[in-house]
Amino acid sequence: MLTLLEDGSPEFDATLARLRSRGADDLASVETSVRRIVDDVRAEGDAAVLRYAERFDGARPDPLFTRAFDGEGALARLPAQVADALRLAAARIRAFHERQVDRGFRYDDDGVTLGQRVRPVGRAGVYAPGGKARYPSSVLMTAIPARVAGVTDVVLATPRPNDLLLAAAHVSGVTAVLDAGGAQAIAALAYGTATVPRADKIVGPGNLFVTAAKRLVFGDVDIDGLAGPSEILVVADETADPRVVAADLLSQAEHDEAAYALLLTTDAGLARAICAEVTSQLDALPRAAIARASVTSNGFALVVRSRERMLELAHQLAVEHVALQVARPDEAFDRVGAIGAAFVGASTPEAAGDYLAGPSHVLPTGGAVRFGSPLGVYDFVARTSYIQYTPAALARHADAITALARAEGLEAHARAVEARVTR
Repeated sequence: MLTLLEDGSPEFDATLARLRSRGADDLASVETSVRRIVDDVRAEGDAAVLRYAERFDGARPDPLFTRAFDGEGALARLPAQVADALRLAAARIRAFHERQVDRGFRYDDDGVTLGQRVRPVGRAGVYAPGGKARYPSSVLMTAIPARVAGVTDVVLATPRPNDLLLAAAHVSGVTAVLDAGGAQAIAALAYGTATVPRADKIVGPGNLFVTAAKRLVFGDVDIDGLAGPSEILVVADETADPRVVAADLLSQAEHDEAAYALLLTTDAGLARAICAEVTSQLDALPRAAIARASVTSNGFALVVRSRERMLELAHQLAVEHVALQVARPDEAFDRVGAIGAAFVGASTPEAAGDYLAGPSHVLPTGGAVRFGSPLGVYDFVARTSYIQYTPAALARHADAITALARAEGLEAHARAVEARVTR
């Protein structure tokens, strides 16, 4: 199923060019529809949200928004093993993100006191998809960093939440649930309705409609980014196990037909063995049809001539998940800068990062790790600069400030300084 290509061939070069420009999803194809939904919710509030929820989610939610979602009861109703796994995951995710907390700073520089205050946003909306699969893990990975940041009100938006999602909301510290999905949920969080309070930040993965809605409301509310299809790159050499590599590739392919399953290796024989393993393992997957579509359209085994070239291309591709199944994996990690999340060594499955390891699995896609970061505590805070001069310090800086102000043609700026130092 994977397409095997060797470096230097025209097909290799064309595929590499395509992969470098991946992620340019055609949001324009749904923008007109999404804009109508967003505008309707902004104008009509709850009535529009309920109408679209009934059309797209198949039910008219009642209540649409609640703070009494009985997450504790939902947790108690789960099988004990699942409930314990949720608690363990929540504890590990919380412990990791507590290390990201920025408490700000203040210092004195010869009469000038400077600093930075860090405060949490007032309310965060976290989105969990409700389409082909339900992802309680996404609730953990979005709500917990928000709560660790100090956000006091975290609203989970998801259509028809079940016990698994409500239990995840409970252990994550979610404070309210909006029973809606799609563009209508994003619009409700962005602008507020009679029952849904307006959020300051909206985060979490979603489909094309959700992503288009987030782009449209950005500026009126902050967002984490524009998520595309999930993607994994396995960087492998002759030390890798073909069976394990194939399993990692399929772990992403089963997410979505548009997901990317990519292999970079220096060993053509290994590439052929991995291709055979992918084909063999596919048939045993419950979501085989989805995974098959993914590896058929977006699955590539790229064979290069050297370790240096392999690591160079891994950096250029800037992939969301990168598994380093090579000799000296830490050295490889140091040489590949653009990675969303790295899974270092043969004993580290990507699935560990999805559920339990600790870092958030909400990551930039489509090459956005060139400039983006995993979702974290820093996404839920705002920073304020603090500046205080003593009279003597202002007198020392006055000539430089006024010179720069007048160089820019801003005379009032200069006079605002002189009014203080000449009193």
